Amino acid sequence: MLIRDATRTDMPSVQFIYAHHVLNGVATFEEAPPPVEEITVRWTAVTALGLPWLVAEDAGRLWGYAYAAPFRSRSAYRYVAEDAVYVAHDAHRRGVGRALMERLIVQCEAAGLHQLMAVIGDSANAGSIGLHASVGFLPVGVFRNVGYKHCRWLDIVLMQKALKGDGDLKPEGAGLPLA
Repeated sequence: MLIRDATRTDMPSVQFIYAHHVLNGVATFEEAPPPVEEITVRWTAVTALGLPWLVAEDAGRLWGYAYAAPFRSRSAYRYVAEDAVYVAHDAHRRGVGRALMERLIVQCEAAGLHQLMAVIGDSANAGSIGLHASVGFLPVGVFRNVGYKHCRWLDIVLMQKALKGDGDLKPEGAGLPLA
């Protein structure tokens, strides 16, 4: 399996993977799958900030993707990103998500980020919670019943991974170009 930077030509496959999660899962609270054009706009915005958007490819097929996006838009958050990771519905439990997350973490550290946040849809999402824990994320909270999808209320689980230092170090570089 090859983990590499995503390209514009990957966006139809990314959209296909994401659409399945939108329609059939609760990891995302989006309820209608965005078209390829919107996925491409999102990819462009993330990569324009110098943040990673990765894909996992094997035998000419994309098995998953992961990216880091700004956590919040205010400038004080410029050293913090939020991750997203999605694996094709027929590729779970094959190490795709872990391989993507391990590379994503390395690239976020190289970009000078200080913290990586996970906002996980559904407190019963053992796969995503376990994946994040396996790469060093710690649980920091749960927002109860904040999303309504597929005829039920859903929680979001918050997890966090320190990338550099222990919180006492001054950041290096300018951080992300946020408002």
